[in-house]
This record gives sequence, structure tokens and C-alpha cells, in this order.
Amino acid sequence: MAQKEHILIVGAGLCGSLLALRLAQRGYKISLVEKRPDLRKTDISAGRSINLALSDRGIRGLRLAGLEEKIQKLCIPMHGRMIHDKNENTFLSPYSGLEEEYINSISRGDLNALLLDEAEALSNVNIRFNQECIALDLDKPEAFFRDFTTKEEQKLTADVIIGTDGAGSVVRQSMMQDKDFLFSFSQDYLQHGYKELSFKPAKNGGYQVEKNALHIWPRGENMLIALPNLDGSFTVTLFLSYEKGLHNFKNLSSKEEIEAYFKEQFPDAYKLMPHLAEEFAENPVGPLGTVKCSPWTKNGKTLLMGDAAHAIVPFYGQGMNASFEDVAVLDQILDKNYSTWEQIFKAYEKARKKDTDAIADLAIDNFDEMKAHTAAPIFQEKRKLETAFEQNYPEQYASKYRLVTFREDIGYAEALKIGRTQDKAILKLLSAKNLDNKLSLQEKLNLVKTKTKNLLQDTGVVKQL
Repeated sequence: MAQKEHILIVGAGLCGSLLALRLAQRGYKISLVEKRPDLRKTDISAGRSINLALSDRGIRGLRLAGLEEKIQKLCIPMHGRMIHDKNENTFLSPYSGLEEEYINSISRGDLNALLLDEAEALSNVNIRFNQECIALDLDKPEAFFRDFTTKEEQKLTADVIIGTDGAGSVVRQSMMQDKDFLFSFSQDYLQHGYKELSFKPAKNGGYQVEKNALHIWPRGENMLIALPNLDGSFTVTLFLSYEKGLHNFKNLSSKEEIEAYFKEQFPDAYKLMPHLAEEFAENPVGPLGTVKCSPWTKNGKTLLMGDAAHAIVPFYGQGMNASFEDVAVLDQILDKNYSTWEQIFKAYEKARKKDTDAIADLAIDNFDEMKAHTAAPIFQEKRKLETAFEQNYPEQYASKYRLVTFREDIGYAEALKIGRTQDKAILKLLSAKNLDNKLSLQEKLNLVKTKTKNLLQDTGVVKQL
């Protein structure tokens, strides 16, 4: 294939920017087009900038583009979940039994800006902002854009078009509307939404709560989380039902109701939020949804990647990581020297689809775990046991979280199957009191491994996991 082929990428968010950079590094001519203003010049977060948790799968894609060292300067390590109860007690639940395994809090805007800078520095990349994609011809392929400022319309033609334009993808909508194309699509929303709030830095410029942790206030059906920023502040996110339950976004309408709710449910967080009512009123409620679709390509002319192909809810911290892993997987496919884009895109989808479906399901699982199970005694007992296994026998055991977050050598689908089965095995053994302290740690691990193996062999059980 000619390395100077022209690739049009629609959407200059995180996935699109990294993809543009990596494909340009491989020698392709890149046009990267974004409907929003340049975020390096304009603040476009609008209270919807849920901080990102960068982990191994995402770092893999950044490493591929030579950015690992630069990215580290934007990261704050988070070694575990800091759980806050209603009595203002806290405890840290480590993400892994190994000190070198942790996730990183990083600003979406700072990361996107760096990727844009790196891509723009290459002579074979042309980036255009304020250009809304209004229509596509998937077969030629070509795309039509309208300038937000001048209202002028223009057509861009390329050898292939890749849609990285997010959960509301226009490229995907064009596939859905194509009468000659059998396209399957599902979009499922949670009955919860999210609202962004904040903790300000301490007066000395430091942090008002533990810096190196992801803070969680699990409250059954609802929860609050907080991730650290480099300036000492925390981005705080409330996940709350739209209409169900005693408290929801619909009935928390007055300053008095909002403050009373936070005082009761999140008392230690409330003390750090002097501007709570103002932020609550000003920042919008964002939806939380999952998108699955297929196929991701038509005739080798158009491809969907990132959230355009597989948007997920944020509760495993894997949305960005999965999109960056998309770039790494496509890069591997390009190394196989297929002769046509159709072969490349079909091979990419075959390699990737099962894993993106799996992480979508895992993210929903983790929502239930974070808002309720993290505070349950049996869950805490399970996590302590898993942490001990990983600390002492890292080659023999990896928890579901570790498999998903730190084991980039296996796919999400495999992590789901093994992780869910291990969870079921440990919980069954704990409930039956088969893991008492009379046993050594190795004996407990052997029991867990045997139980897991038996469950994996029982196909009926595996289908229920």
C-alpha cells in the first residue's frame, strides 16, 4: 500500500488526535477535522470534563507514538480507591497488590492539547477546527463540512475516512442511514446522570484530601467520586438518578435541598465545597450511555474507531484507554502488510469487536460495584484477600481489576471471563466460610484456583457470569 495515501479523520478528540499522530508517523497524509473550537485556545469543557484515569492499555498507545515520557508530567498516580463512609471514616482499597501497578489521574484537556501539538508539528498533518461534518458519501469516500463562523460549506475527499467523532458520531449515523448497508446499532442509557463539581486547592496550594487516590463516597444507588488535579484541586463528580429514589436530579432543585443532601450523604466532602450550590446550578447534567454497533467499516472506505464504534460508561476508567488501545491494535494490523484497506479494516474489527463489547459490559458491572459493593464487608474481605494474593503470588493470581487495567497482554474479553469467574469463586468460598485463617495464604489461593477452574469448565455457569 502507498504510504502517502490521504486519510481523513473526523473528530479531533483523544482517539482522533492520537490516531492522526500515529498514522502521520507512518507516513500517511492526514486531514484531521473537528467541529469544536481549538481547545488549546478556548475552554470548551462546559462542566463536562470528567477526569480521566490513564492506565496500561492507554499508555501502550501513547508509548507507540513516543509520548510516554511527556505524558508522565501530566499524571498524578492513584494507588487505590479511598472509600469514605457517612461517618467520615476512610480506608484505602489498593488497585493492585503490586506497588508498580497504579492508575493515573490526568486532565482530558491537557492530554488532548498535547496530542494536538504533537500531531500539528508534523508536516503531513492538517488540522481544521470549527468544521461540522454534515454529510458523507461512504463509497467515494468524501465528507461535507460547514464552517461554524463563515457558514461556508466544503467537500473533502480522501482515500479512506475514519470516524472518531464520539458517541454521537455523524460518520456512524451515515452508516445507519445507508440503505445499501446492513448496519446494527444499540444505544442504552443508564437511569443515572452525572454532574461535575470541585474541591479547591488548600490555602498553601496543596491538596485537601489524599492526593494519590481516587476518592469514592458509595451510597447504594448514588455516589460521589473525586480525582486529583495538578494544581491541588479535585474534579468531583456526582452520579445520581435522574428521577428515581428519595434524592435525584429532578427533586434536588433548591440550594437548601442540595446542601442538606450533601451534609447528610457526603459530610466530609461537603466541608470542602463552599461553592457547592453555585456549581450545582451552573453545571449541566450529563447522560451515561453505552453504544454498540457493527460492522465498523463499509467497503474498506470508511471505519469507526473509539467512542464512535463503542462508547461506554466511565466506571472502569477504560473509555480513553480502550480508544488508545484501538490505535495500537490498528497499528499492529498495518504491520501485517495487507494489500487493501478493506482487508485492514475487517481484520481490525475482527480483532477488536469482542474486546470492546466486553469492556462495555465490565463498565456497567463496575458501576454497581463502586456505588454499593465497595462498602460491603464481604467485598472488602475479598479485596484484602486478592491484594494479598497479588503481593505474594503475582505470577499465580490477578484480580479482575488487575486483568482489565494492568494486563495489556490479554484482551478485555479474556479478562471478563477469567475475572468474573474468579470473583464468583472467591465470594462462594467466603460465604461458605471455606477461607478461614486456619489455612495458609497459599492454601487459600489453591482453593480459589480450583474453584475457578471448576466454574470455567461448567459452561452453564460461565454463561451466567
